[in-house]
Amino acid sequence: MNHADLLKLLLPPSSIDPNGLAISIELAAEGKALDTAYYSANQLLEEADPSTTVMMLPDWERNYGLPDACVAAAGIIQSTQERRAALVAKVTMVGGQDPAFFIGLAADLGYTVSITEWRPHTTEDDSEYPVTDEPWRFVWQVNAPLNTIREQTTEDDTEMALEVWGNDLLECVISRFKPAHTHVIFSYA
Repeated sequence: MNHADLLKLLLPPSSIDPNGLAISIELAAEGKALDTAYYSANQLLEEADPSTTVMMLPDWERNYGLPDACVAAAGIIQSTQERRAALVAKVTMVGGQDPAFFIGLAADLGYTVSITEWRPHTTEDDSEYPVTDEPWRFVWQVNAPLNTIREQTTEDDTEMALEVWGNDLLECVISRFKPAHTHVIFSYA
């Protein structure tokens, strides 16, 4: 039942004919305005959730500093689905300094990596362990494949490239989130 029909039910039963031409036109206009307001209120609930937003996606992105500077620098055009995923990731991101955080961060970008942490060489190390001194305590290495390819899916926009490869995005994001006192090395195999 639409709002025009509901408004007719609110009319006094004996004094106004709900089927009269003038009152029907007036109630249809009022009902249409209420239908639009009702739809807008329901749509606002969808737009209030970053995982379902469409019309307010640019506003969400502006408030959370998206698109990411690393994405823009890499020249990547994101689909609406990828933009929403980046927004949800930014809203729910907790952060961290352990290898698991950076492995997860890389996985969110579509990369499979491992982390190697260095420490100073001691006399108790075997002969295969690299000989490093004290500053190596603050160096860690991201091990990634040489080329990571992202293929287009049916969920992507038509402007998306068929394939995207390279690791500029990975290096930019990891370097931005790494602890400030550390140095990261990227190793590709």
